[in-house]
Amino acid sequence: MKKLFFLLSIFLLSNKILVAQNYESKADDYARIALHAYVPVISGMPDAARNMLRSKLEQIATQTGAGGNAVNPRFIITANVTVLSKDITATAPPMTALTLEVTFFIGDAQTKTKYASASIQAKGVGSNETKAYIECLKNIKPTAPELKNMVETGKRKIIEYYNSQCDFILKKAESLASQNRYEEALFELMSVPDVCKDCYHNALSAVGPIYKKYADKACNEKLNAAKATWAGQPNSDGAKKVAQILSGIDPEAACIPDVNAFVEEVKTKILELEKRDWDFQMKVFDSAVELEKQRIEAARQVGIAFGNNQPEQQINIDLWK
Repeated sequence: MKKLFFLLSIFLLSNKILVAQNYESKADDYARIALHAYVPVISGMPDAARNMLRSKLEQIATQTGAGGNAVNPRFIITANVTVLSKDITATAPPMTALTLEVTFFIGDAQTKTKYASASIQAKGVGSNETKAYIECLKNIKPTAPELKNMVETGKRKIIEYYNSQCDFILKKAESLASQNRYEEALFELMSVPDVCKDCYHNALSAVGPIYKKYADKACNEKLNAAKATWAGQPNSDGAKKVAQILSGIDPEAACIPDVNAFVEEVKTKILELEKRDWDFQMKVFDSAVELEKQRIEAARQVGIAFGNNQPEQQINIDLWK
């Protein structure tokens, strides 16, 4: 009987721990989604005020757990500004007093879908209109309850998007890879936030084969670049540049035998010309696990670089009202 009670106690304790772990995981989930701050062109709004608005959007995202570098900038936090009143005070010197209605949005910039919104009225006084705008925006608290609720709703909708569209995302990445658009394919896969657990793990599984093809392509490109550099500067300075180019090659890329042969060629030439060894070794990983981690991070960086190189879309926020 005592043994049964002991086993039952262990079971209940284990179950309690598992429930607590699941709860803690869910509590941290929203923190894994980053929103991209986007400022539209707003008629009559000074450039300095637009810069302040971008800063305010970033503050809101950060202080409500949605800050950070978004791999995919399609999910945005943005705002529209309407001047409700503008007055010149009877003071000496005269000041400009503004009342603004700032409507914040979270949504999908690609599909032009609004996920959540919140409006806040803000007042500010300044020696000119620009400073009055800035004072209005400064007076908006990033952690205001309506803004926190908006961000929570928006992030929940983003999670729903990935959970419902996962098969489409995987097929799109596969299609892009078949067109040798590996960077774009990795961008799509690495955009899936880890809060969407099933989709995230499926995306990671798809990353491996696509990154291998990307690494093979990059290996050939870097080898050709290194050969061109060496041909134009066959000395120790050129060898340093060659080492920089080759250092980023995946150690298991298909062209590694050609890389090794070229490295030996450079070593031989340096020894012949300068009577010294060229100390260059391809990076070797201690374990397959370390190599896999490095590849996932490399794939993520490829995705980020692709996203950062895309022109920012112009979005008509008026359509989101």
